[in-house]
Amino acid sequence: APAMAEPHPTVPEAAKAELLLLQSQALAEEEAAKARQELLTRFLKDKLSREEQISTRGLHKLHTLWRSALLEAKDQELRRDIETFSQTFTRVMDCKDGVIEALLRDLGDAEEQQSRALRSHLHLTDHLLQLQRCRLGYLEEGFGAQVGALRAAFEDER
Repeated sequence: APAMAEPHPTVPEAAKAELLLLQSQALAEEEAAKARQELLTRFLKDKLSREEQISTRGLHKLHTLWRSALLEAKDQELRRDIETFSQTFTRVMDCKDGVIEALLRDLGDAEEQQSRALRSHLHLTDHLLQLQRCRLGYLEEGFGAQVGALRAAFEDER
C-alpha cells in the first residue's frame, strides 16, 4: 500500500505542476491578449485621432473652398449690378443732358422773343413820342394863333 501511495501523491503534484504550467500559460496568453488588445486599442485611438485631424482639415478646406465659391459668386453678382447701375446712370444722365439742352434752347428762344418784344416796344414808344411831339407842335401852333388873335383883339379894343 505504501508503494501505491507514492504514485498518487506524485500524480497530483504532476497534475498540479501541469495545472500551474497551464495556468501560467493561460495567464501569459491572457496578458499577451491584453497587451495585444491595448496595442490594438492604442492603434485604433491613434488612427481615430488621425482621421479626426484629416477630417477637420478636410472640413476646413471644404469651408474655404465654399467661401471662395460664394465670394466669387457674390463678386460676379456685384459686378453685374454695377454694370446695370452704370448703364442706368448713363441713360439717366443722357436724358437729363437732353432736358438741359432743350431748356437751354427754350431759354435762347425766350431771350430772343424778349429781345424782339423789347425792340418792338421801344419802336412803338418812339412812334408814340413822335406822335405826341407832333400833336404838341399843333397844339402850340393853335395856342400861338389864339394868343395872336387875342392880342390882336386886345390891341384893337385898346
